[in-house]
Amino acid sequence: MTSQADEDRDTELLEDVLRGRTFTIADLIAKEGGDFLKGESPVPRLLQAKIELKMWIKQHVNDSTGALKISLQDLVEENELIVSQHLENPFTALIKILENLIANRNVFYEFVKRVDMKWGQIYGERPHFQAIGQPPHPDDEYTHECVQEKLVKILATLKTQLSS
Repeated sequence: MTSQADEDRDTELLEDVLRGRTFTIADLIAKEGGDFLKGESPVPRLLQAKIELKMWIKQHVNDSTGALKISLQDLVEENELIVSQHLENPFTALIKILENLIANRNVFYEFVKRVDMKWGQIYGERPHFQAIGQPPHPDDEYTHECVQEKLVKILATLKTQLSS
């Protein structure tokens, strides 16, 4: 709480600063908006949460070529609604995203295709797409089974981290 003496001193200082210069609308906005973010980060909480999740993926997902990491980070970006519902604990949002991905076979198969396409972009090669119910190409790094195993491990790591 400010005292009357502090307010008088602030008013006097403002008058000294403004003496001899024209007062603009920008000055008014600056004066009125000065306390707007007081105590708050200028980075929106949603952006902070997405960055936190992307950094976690970068640091904790074991993926030598990086296509899976990038695709998971893209999923975080695409699922803003889920992330925004869990701003206090963004890892809960990532758990929900992964659970949905693993549980919904069509979404999962499309995700594996995205990972394969990302691999092709990274290496400048034609990706190997595994057809549903068919064996993978011998050179396919991201088979359905491999991606499934990695996602289950990532989910287990997240749940362990969240419970501790």
